[in-house]
Amino acid sequence: MGQRYPKKEQNDDSTVSSLSSVEDILRGSSHAMTIFKPNAICALEFFTKQGKPYLKCYATGKDRPAKPEEIVRQLYVKMLMDDYGYPAERIAIEKPVRFGSAVHEKAADIVIWDKDAPNTAHIIIECKKPKRSDGLEQLKSYCRAEGAPIGVWTNGGETIILHRRDSNCFQNLPDIPRVTQTLSELLDERWTLEDLAEHNVLVKEQTTLKKIILDMENLVLANAGVDAFEEVFKLIYAKLYDESQAAQGGKQKRYLQFRVGGATPSEFKQKINDLFDKAKAKWPGVFLDGEHIDLTPEHLVTCGSYLENVKLFNSNLQVIDEAFEYLSVEVGKGKKGQYFTPRHVIDMAVKMLNPDINEYLIDTAAGSCGFTVHGIFHVWGNEFTANGPAKWQADYANSMVYALDFDPRSIKIAKALNLIAGDGKTNVYRANTLDPRGWDTAIKEGLKHRLRRFRDDPQRDHWNREHYRYFDFDVLLTNPPFAGDIKDSRILHQYDLAKKPNGKWQNKVGRDVLFIQRNLEFLKPGGRMAIVLPQGRMNNATDKIVRDFIAERTRILAVVGLHEHTFKPHTGTKTSIMFVQKWNDDPNAPPRLRCQKVTDYPIFFAVSQQGGKDTSGQYIYLTDDKGRRLDDLHEHPIIKHDLFNIRTYLADQFKQRLAVAHTAAQKQVIRDAYDVKLPFVPGSQGIADAFREWGRKQGFAFCLDDGDAD
Repeated sequence: MGQRYPKKEQNDDSTVSSLSSVEDILRGSSHAMTIFKPNAICALEFFTKQGKPYLKCYATGKDRPAKPEEIVRQLYVKMLMDDYGYPAERIAIEKPVRFGSAVHEKAADIVIWDKDAPNTAHIIIECKKPKRSDGLEQLKSYCRAEGAPIGVWTNGGETIILHRRDSNCFQNLPDIPRVTQTLSELLDERWTLEDLAEHNVLVKEQTTLKKIILDMENLVLANAGVDAFEEVFKLIYAKLYDESQAAQGGKQKRYLQFRVGGATPSEFKQKINDLFDKAKAKWPGVFLDGEHIDLTPEHLVTCGSYLENVKLFNSNLQVIDEAFEYLSVEVGKGKKGQYFTPRHVIDMAVKMLNPDINEYLIDTAAGSCGFTVHGIFHVWGNEFTANGPAKWQADYANSMVYALDFDPRSIKIAKALNLIAGDGKTNVYRANTLDPRGWDTAIKEGLKHRLRRFRDDPQRDHWNREHYRYFDFDVLLTNPPFAGDIKDSRILHQYDLAKKPNGKWQNKVGRDVLFIQRNLEFLKPGGRMAIVLPQGRMNNATDKIVRDFIAERTRILAVVGLHEHTFKPHTGTKTSIMFVQKWNDDPNAPPRLRCQKVTDYPIFFAVSQQGGKDTSGQYIYLTDDKGRRLDDLHEHPIIKHDLFNIRTYLADQFKQRLAVAHTAAQKQVIRDAYDVKLPFVPGSQGIADAFREWGRKQGFAFCLDDGDAD
């Protein structure tokens, strides 16, 4: 990229002008053209004509103004010829489109003629300039009018390929046929998990599952008369099962079943319902036995064709929970002031509290279980694959990790992710954390073994076993809901923080304030907590009683001010994470639980200057020297932030990937990928790294490396 127009001899209708680069023409958006090879972009040749940049059409040889949309078109034509083998004589540019007896005012950008019928459109391609997103409906109308079975929409960064099954039913395709391949041969191809990884649309087009679901909503879900959240969740559940089964085939190659191919709509629906039933059997408790896919067969074909080219199983399930964050907030999660915590924020908190395999972990306002799932990955020392966890990993996930939340949709997500991590078992419960009086038998049965025992006080011990007030968890990580006050006196009267200084009860108390006290009740002496709170709790004069309550019961380890954009676009509330450890004077306590009470001690303070999001709440990613988004070794986009050392994070991935590589060739591919990315990844110390270093100097056992504590 950055090609300059080569000089060309002047003629009567051309003039010399200052030469510009591709970046100049595309106004800085050339990095968005990710579907084209960099050498193809660099090979573009420009010349001036009438003082403006031009280029020659690869298909027709005609001079064409080098506008952004034309650059995308010519690069696509070049790709059709070089990569797919289509000859120039089968490619038409600016083909008029007839609607009955009338000709549409705008011609089709590219048409590929049918091999056996030279005047019949086989593929119609609609090109847009980089970053534009309109024109999909226009493409579909062209396909209907011309009878073309395949339509392609592209802006150089994203590509949507549609197969017109009938006038009103379009199926997404993974690719277009090559010149020697028929459409039926393309539809009948059987894919392995390796094929899916190679064609993973999230990587090839640097898009997101959220964006794909938005496309599905626009095409189908908005008018399908179904609950979009439930139907997408069912499809993802079925697809996760399909990928997990394909990954566990061993020497016997297993093919993916979640493929539309040439199946009729009814056949495809039967196939997906079968996968869904098997997923429910393997990971029970999320859906009812009688639940099934409610989409019509035709709508299911459209949705399935969009999802079939997405690889869902990746290193930390981030692909999935980002999509569910969008769906859950859309149906009202944000109205309670509870927002999904960005995963890099979660990783910072987990790194700072450093839970280990012998510690019980809980999130009392779990949402989609980001804190607990990432806590599991931290303890595992690696990340997730479709092969599933090893036995010791599954044992940890299903016996040491717990989660509570009252939102039914969040609990569905949380159960699903924890079931998959725990290989069919989970300790995720739907419960009102603040009011254990309403807990049902299943919740009490699941949590009774984690109740704190008061061996020296039988009366208190009996009361606690009746009321489920105090627990024995080692680590608690949570982001409780902020918005809304609790006004129910039956709940308020359970909390000291609901009392006024004169001892009388308040009429209402902030929900997050009650969560502070409730969370401390879940921790054993010496237990550690990270809790996201509104910034005002840290400095408002009216909240001094809250801060005094915390200081009386815990050592405040750290306060990290999060960037103001952290929870955008859902809210601009300024937040901080407070890290505390409950006092514990027992000299015989394990090192990680020792926290002798003192009155004067240092506290770690930090403020994030790079939060990883822009003013609109969109993630900011690291880029290479060409402005292209940088992905990590698990093919996740790398968010630009200062919460932990990103280079160390990448180096850990490098070690993990090398450890599971089987051949020298595989290891070399991993080394090459790592070496290419490294120059663009900052190596500066992040907040979590600085805290761990500071914590070691303070003698915090949980900040020491394994084996250093005694």
